[in-house]
Amino acid sequence: MIVDSHCHLDYMAREGILPDVLARARAAGVGTMLTIGTTIAEFPQVQAIAEAHDDIWCSVGVHPHHAAEEPDTSVEQLVALSRHPKVIAIGECGLDYHYDRSPRDVQRAVFRTHVEAARQSGLPLVVHSRNADADTVEVLAEGAAKGGVRGLIHCFSTTRRLSGPAIDLGFSISLSGIVTFPKSTDLQEIAKELPDENLLVETDAPYLAPVPKRGKKNEPAFVVHTADFLAQLRGTSRERLDAVTSDNFFRLFDKARRPSA
Repeated sequence: MIVDSHCHLDYMAREGILPDVLARARAAGVGTMLTIGTTIAEFPQVQAIAEAHDDIWCSVGVHPHHAAEEPDTSVEQLVALSRHPKVIAIGECGLDYHYDRSPRDVQRAVFRTHVEAARQSGLPLVVHSRNADADTVEVLAEGAAKGGVRGLIHCFSTTRRLSGPAIDLGFSISLSGIVTFPKSTDLQEIAKELPDENLLVETDAPYLAPVPKRGKKNEPAFVVHTADFLAQLRGTSRERLDAVTSDNFFRLFDKARRPSA
């Protein structure tokens, strides 16, 4: 079994293709999926997908792109929504200084709200960080200093300025199809070095399809191609990589239940 630790199944549900996508994922050996909340307004659709499937879990949060749309999201609101039995994480939250679709001060404020919600709920954070290494580390370190903050940097594609401090804070690193791209040589060097115990894999579907599916709409079944690439890159077997990343997922997202054999 392999786990897709980050996908957006509500996008596929809106297109009417979710049943076929899930069938292909399960046929490929994807035993668990985490579908991610990006706004509070659309969270009911995300939650409904998780409720309908034993092998799907969800998160609740506000993506930095949408921080200006929902700047008043409160710690209390996130904590209350996180009590649902299928909600296993707070996020996707964080900072995106590449697109700057929300003002940076608003992004930081909303990110800090999520960090506090994670502390109070006891759930891990799912963190988005693009062109914002220093500020991401600063916010996470603030939370960690108060205690009880854990999580992962999703779709990691940046530098050791983020991966090193994040690991020091106890965070995991999730790699997506970006690591398979021929020009991602710097990322591949970091991917070789990541400790086994901090490594997860994901698709971020429907985005960022890995080689050899690049250019297609991504879906959870394609996580196996990222896993194939990573196993070869790290000099290990697919079986071991699947076991390590799956164990890491269930240790971090400890509210989720492993599928029965």
